[in-house]
Amino acid sequence: MTYVHQPYFSRILDTVGRTPLIRLNRLFPKSKFKVFAKMEAFNPGGSIKDRTALQLITHAIENGQLKKGDTVVESSSGNMAIGLAQTCKYFGLKLEVVVDPMVNQQNIKIIKAFGAKVNYVTVPAHNGGFLQARLDKVQQLVDANPRSFWTNQYGNIQNPTAHKQTMHEIVKDLGHAPDYLFAATSTCGTLMGCAEYIKKNKLMTKIIAVDAVGSVIFGTPAGARKIPGHGAGRTSQFLKRDSIYDVVHVTDSECIEGCHRLLNSEAILCGGSSGAVTQAVEKFSSQVPDGSCIAMILCDRGERYLDTIYNESWVSDNIDQLENILM
Repeated sequence: MTYVHQPYFSRILDTVGRTPLIRLNRLFPKSKFKVFAKMEAFNPGGSIKDRTALQLITHAIENGQLKKGDTVVESSSGNMAIGLAQTCKYFGLKLEVVVDPMVNQQNIKIIKAFGAKVNYVTVPAHNGGFLQARLDKVQQLVDANPRSFWTNQYGNIQNPTAHKQTMHEIVKDLGHAPDYLFAATSTCGTLMGCAEYIKKNKLMTKIIAVDAVGSVIFGTPAGARKIPGHGAGRTSQFLKRDSIYDVVHVTDSECIEGCHRLLNSEAILCGGSSGAVTQAVEKFSSQVPDGSCIAMILCDRGERYLDTIYNESWVSDNIDQLENILM
């Protein structure tokens, strides 16, 4: 009997990245453009933040900023904490994360399963909302522990560095650069990493940032938001506005509608930011020339949102002016 050699991975962290790119044929059936989804749910921790977490931790270890037994501290709405929890567990590092009331309880269970400690903030900061409140708590934790290290996904240049590879994979799998790239905003690490790759390689891809209504990243008024994972209560340290072709703002209700559109048309169960990206493509579609190629980054999997986005009672209680999207 002849056996065909199949390559294998040496550790779980080696499976981060190289996520599949999928042609979405049903999502926009009447469109005259092609749409491809970068499926970041296929990362081992379930989201695009696995890329960021691995880059932040390995760079710190290689540069002597972290060693086994040290404590990593970070603020997160959930996915980054999970990515860090898995990476820290592998490298023998402790982890303390700071979350706010928008975090999904399923995420908390996963974070704790990896042995990380979860710290909560319950009151938003007067300036900067819950994000600033989380960062204030992070600073307290770092100050209290001399063997702690703040990965600082909001200001550490290794965040966007990780996503040069994300854009490289999209171009490689397509065989060419997409005409448009739609990506959700938060730290803007994904956006700017992709933008740097596009600029360095002199590609013609136009980046469309997808932001939340109520987020202040692009200078719009702050407001209440219920869907975690995109948008922010303060401006990004990474954002270079001239690298972004345009920005589309999406409401919480539209996020949920987009999630259900993905589920009902393509059988893809994704998180809130993926729904936002879906609706952003819809809202921007009249500006897309026929024959264009669109790549959209779907950041995480939807199982962690079964008690919120995919729960009719939660939606009814928390999202205003929802128009029959659960039918």
